[in-house]
Amino acid sequence: MSGCVLCPRHCMVMRDNGEKGFCQETDHLRVARAALHMWEEPCISGEEGSGTVFFTGCNLRCVYCQNYDLSRSVAGKEITISRLAEIFLELQQKGANNINLVTPTHFVPQIIEALKCAKARGLHLPVIYNTGGYESEETLGMLDGWVDVYLPDFKYWESEQALRYSKAEDYPETVKKAIREMYRQTGACRFDENGKIQKGVIVRHLLLPGELKAAKRIVQYLYETYGDSVYMSLMNQYTPLDTLDTVRYPELGRKVTEKEYDALVDYAIDLGVECAYIQEGDTAEESFIPPFTLEGV
Repeated sequence: MSGCVLCPRHCMVMRDNGEKGFCQETDHLRVARAALHMWEEPCISGEEGSGTVFFTGCNLRCVYCQNYDLSRSVAGKEITISRLAEIFLELQQKGANNINLVTPTHFVPQIIEALKCAKARGLHLPVIYNTGGYESEETLGMLDGWVDVYLPDFKYWESEQALRYSKAEDYPETVKKAIREMYRQTGACRFDENGKIQKGVIVRHLLLPGELKAAKRIVQYLYETYGDSVYMSLMNQYTPLDTLDTVRYPELGRKVTEKEYDALVDYAIDLGVECAYIQEGDTAEESFIPPFTLEGV
């Protein structure tokens, strides 16, 4: 936390002295929600739910963020490392399929300490690292042996979009290196007898309006690099929220059309992709944003 370099931004701020970098968080853990979550991929949520812990702050803070109050550090409560360990155990007691760490990057050292404590007290669930994909290989290396399943986004193929929407021009190359390190740690996806994931990498891509060409490039890259050993999750649920500046980003002011999404799914199928999750029906009309009311914190 002293001269923070946990994420690729390398802000170098003294978070242990109360300074804040791009993530807008000091070294004090903050959590906005800890509860069973039903809206993840089927192999993660199952029927029981994923034990999801939403950490306050984010190292991307995308202009179209679907969890705005979280990424902008509006919602959240300061907790101790020991309390985080207790939360993990409480979620296990509630019947969670896993421990799902959402936007965890800027709190990795504290999370590792909490996992050490919780595992010593009986935590046995798979641990999922749920991230926007903007990760450094060094920080991921710290998680080797602590994380069972990586759930990164692959948001952008082009640097221009990454800079425009997330102020992270190096995102495309960074996320490729991050996924490579994640795969090195976990290997191919493995599931239990009930189809719940135990090890592996699932890469998410949220299709943005007008970005079908880039989405196809991402699918092609993942399949040509990892085949079906890495699962993909192709999402159509993008929703322009009131927090979006539609004057500056008018192209993001609409939902993805059915035609756009079907074209992406058809492309993946034609390419030969067999291991992927897709969204069908009226998922674009549903709300996947949980209330950040400090439940379970």
